[in-house]
Amino acid sequence: MGRAAMAARAAVCLAGLALSLYALHVEREHARDPAYRAACDLAPAVSCTRVFGSRWGRGLGLVEPLLGRDSAANVPNGAVGVAFYLLQGLLGPARGRAVTLVLLVTSALSLAASLWLAGVLALALHDLCLVCVSTYALNGLLLALNLRRLRKHKTH
Repeated sequence: MGRAAMAARAAVCLAGLALSLYALHVEREHARDPAYRAACDLAPAVSCTRVFGSRWGRGLGLVEPLLGRDSAANVPNGAVGVAFYLLQGLLGPARGRAVTLVLLVTSALSLAASLWLAGVLALALHDLCLVCVSTYALNGLLLALNLRRLRKHKTH
């Protein structure tokens, strides 16, 4: 993998990690103080606090109806993001077909989750979460980097 691709992966993963940690911060602060408003709350329909505090901000909004609000599987989406960006960043420099496939599959799943949550934003919450949309774009970039990596792996 070339230096430019490694630098791009590092930048995307660091940005995603920062946004995911910020999402966790906003959710925690809002839980402590319902009047809390984050810097990403620009208008009533442009509010990451409202999104992160909704049922859709945990377990993709799917775990709670199936397993309950207090289920250990109902983790904040930001926590899943932290794990995902760490995985992508730490495995990125590793070589091998298995690593390439893990990176590709996890990034494809993250983009599928992003598409799901984008639909939730637009159709259920009627909100524009700038942090969320930014992570969706980063997930698309990681998928593109991983597809490029797979193509290069096949030619070598």
